[in-house]
Amino acid sequence: MKSLAKALAARRIEKGWVVRQLAFEAKIDPALVSKFEKGARRPTEENLKALAFALDLPFEELRKLWLVEMIYQILENERDAVEILSLAESRVAYQNGSKALLMQGLSKGIQDKLKLIDGLRQEWLSKKPLAGAQLRKLQDFFVVAYTFESNRIEGNTLTLEETHLVVNEGITIGGKSMREHLETMNHADAIAYLEQLVKDQMDLGPRVLGDLHYLILRGIDRDNAGRYRTVPIRITGSSNIPPQPFLLDKLMEDYFIHYDTQKKILHPVILAAEMHERLVNIHPFVDGNGPIGRLVMNFILLKHGLTIAYLKGDLDARLAYYKALEAVQVDNNPQLFYHLVADTVIDSLKQHLEMV
Repeated sequence: MKSLAKALAARRIEKGWVVRQLAFEAKIDPALVSKFEKGARRPTEENLKALAFALDLPFEELRKLWLVEMIYQILENERDAVEILSLAESRVAYQNGSKALLMQGLSKGIQDKLKLIDGLRQEWLSKKPLAGAQLRKLQDFFVVAYTFESNRIEGNTLTLEETHLVVNEGITIGGKSMREHLETMNHADAIAYLEQLVKDQMDLGPRVLGDLHYLILRGIDRDNAGRYRTVPIRITGSSNIPPQPFLLDKLMEDYFIHYDTQKKILHPVILAAEMHERLVNIHPFVDGNGPIGRLVMNFILLKHGLTIAYLKGDLDARLAYYKALEAVQVDNNPQLFYHLVADTVIDSLKQHLEMV
């Protein structure tokens, strides 16, 4: 494969330009252009766009060379570079493939659970509209339970009763950190925002995701609230390596394209599981990816007439959750995660019906 440096130099020579002429056309310092052509320095993406335009070359083709060299630079000193690339290839195949997205590609066990969910959903919808007091009681119960369990997954130590007191009574719990209080209040506010988005018939997109993340980190991390991370990170206890920050814009663009493509094709429970897992895998934020992934999942469920479904935060349930995510991210096997989400949705629908 031709290197980016050689591609730039060859095209400049083909046009009969000297380096200074290309620098003038691209509005880039001549010394930088010279370094780009020698491979001594890698252009920024903005530099690359300017060079592609000036040289009348397809930007996407240049960008492929640019990304290949960036990946090489990241891995050149890694002892397990081949293994890392193999894992990445498997993950890309899953992200871009359609096999896992087709109903006929799902196991009979998953399909049976989806049929059960469809029946329970119809039964739930037949109970609406609920009376004001009855609806408030349901909402209060599930907002507190969901907030408690989601935060417990992330290590928050407030009990269920303490979560209720913070959310509904505004009481400060002695011996608990300010962060834990903020996490609890923020999460409850994020659920309320989620429900309002559904009422307003809004759809998932960059603005909605950014607003949700801002709410989750409000008062906790002002610099990163609602913004994609700009630093590489590792997830403690996971063999999955989140992508480098320079890849996030494109990955998140693909994430929303995937949603728009699949939202009229997939069963809503599978779509919710997909969008949850993919977001956590991309890990676009410095903090709060888990809660945001679960909020996205519930946003999709609520939009399709299903009920708030919360994954449990006790040790055994948390390990099962992480194991299911790992199976997708490392082994390219989404079945465990589909089962986990489907079971959670079934439990939620049954709880709602029992309380009505």
